[in-house]
Amino acid sequence: MSKKILCIDSNHNILHETFQEAGYQCDLFWDKSTEELMKILPNYDGLVIRSKFKITKDIIDACPKLKCIGRVGAGLENIDVKYAQSKGINCVHAPEGNRDAVAEHALGMLLMLLNNLKIADAEVRQGIWKRAENRGFEIKDKTVGIIGYGNMGAEFAKRLQGFGCKILVYDKYKQNFGTHFVTETNLEHLQNEADIISIHTPLTDETNYFINYDFIGAFKKNIYIINTARGKCLNVADLVSHIKTGKVVGACLDVLEYESTSFENMDLKMMPEPMQYLIHSDKVILTPHIAGWTHESNYKLGKIIAEKMIKVLS
Repeated sequence: MSKKILCIDSNHNILHETFQEAGYQCDLFWDKSTEELMKILPNYDGLVIRSKFKITKDIIDACPKLKCIGRVGAGLENIDVKYAQSKGINCVHAPEGNRDAVAEHALGMLLMLLNNLKIADAEVRQGIWKRAENRGFEIKDKTVGIIGYGNMGAEFAKRLQGFGCKILVYDKYKQNFGTHFVTETNLEHLQNEADIISIHTPLTDETNYFINYDFIGAFKKNIYIINTARGKCLNVADLVSHIKTGKVVGACLDVLEYESTSFENMDLKMMPEPMQYLIHSDKVILTPHIAGWTHESNYKLGKIIAEKMIKVLS
């Protein structure tokens, strides 16, 4: 009897095709409610999720056949990984599938902000031609501080190599990763030197609101902040406070702490005042959690997850 895989989020067809080519039954049920899914989940050996479905202890206990959970993306925060592992369930993800997309997106947002592209484009479309007012800044000779040197942080550093900037990296859990173009450093040195910081940490109890009022205030220079990691790594109210004082010159935010588990359902009218400030600020570039969601990464994420799950289940 072939092993059965349940997909409860839409994904690139390559995911389903890879399972089927390997002889697995792959059922696509992303239109079902949680109640409906709970009735059928116990029948499956593998489960593929993205963001909308949280895998809790109760769900794990209800699925005695389950041997592998695949998260199509980089983060595993919507899975009780520790409990799953205690039950012999492997949890796999695919940060290598969207690291290129995230790195390019972070760089694109930074260039857009530094060069006033958002403002200048809107003005030209209105027949307004301002040159001196839209004079930008170069990345060259600035110091970029990268916090977190996993797949995403490392790829962002690679993209910066050609810009003639100094790259400092802080990662609490890694050592001896410095190269000819990346300098490994401690947090204090990064805060003393950086002009720009980019966040590339997973969301954990330790990193929840890691970037807060005191953290930002500890920087010696006025800084730009990029967050393509997880929204709750950065306290938005604290960020806004520092934008108002000029400590934060500008911010590029692909993720926001106000996102629900499935971030497509944001209601701007219900957003708190700090979010309203971001929406109306020309010092902020906002995108809807799409940094890792290019057409290419969509394919790579599906292919990688299917291959990793097949390896676990075979």
